[in-house]
Amino acid sequence: MKLCHFKHWFPLALTAIVCCSSLSTQSVAAESNESVESLRGPTAISEEAKAPALKKFPKERELLDLNYVGQPPLIPHSIRGYKITNNDNRCLHCHSWDNAVSAGATRIGISHFRDRNGQVLADVSPSRYFCTQCHVPQVNAKALVPNIFEPVESLKTP
Repeated sequence: MKLCHFKHWFPLALTAIVCCSSLSTQSVAAESNESVESLRGPTAISEEAKAPALKKFPKERELLDLNYVGQPPLIPHSIRGYKITNNDNRCLHCHSWDNAVSAGATRIGISHFRDRNGQVLADVSPSRYFCTQCHVPQVNAKALVPNIFEPVESLKTP
């Protein structure tokens, strides 16, 4: 068979395989009594889902334990309403080296003052300026998927 014929029959063969696998998947789903539900719940795709209730954050908390070396610390308070823009970072109002002591907050790490090449900067590195890229607040909420992660032994609290 010539190669030029390949480009004509291959798309048809691929379409047949996809259609057959789709039909077999539908029949398996129809035979089982289990149904798949998305995170939207029973709301149809054509309908707009009702927004879930906002989770409640504690007012203030002790620092949360880390699970692995190098993990960005978790935020132990609500950040609802915080805005981080090119001109203002509300996190730095309390966590900057100038304000941390008076605010009773943890200072941002020295690693945040280094650029990608390891050069020490006088101010927070642009690559570390948007705090919520790495740091996240925590609430007591039901996990969306099971989590079997175990922290390393040296970080487990006694």
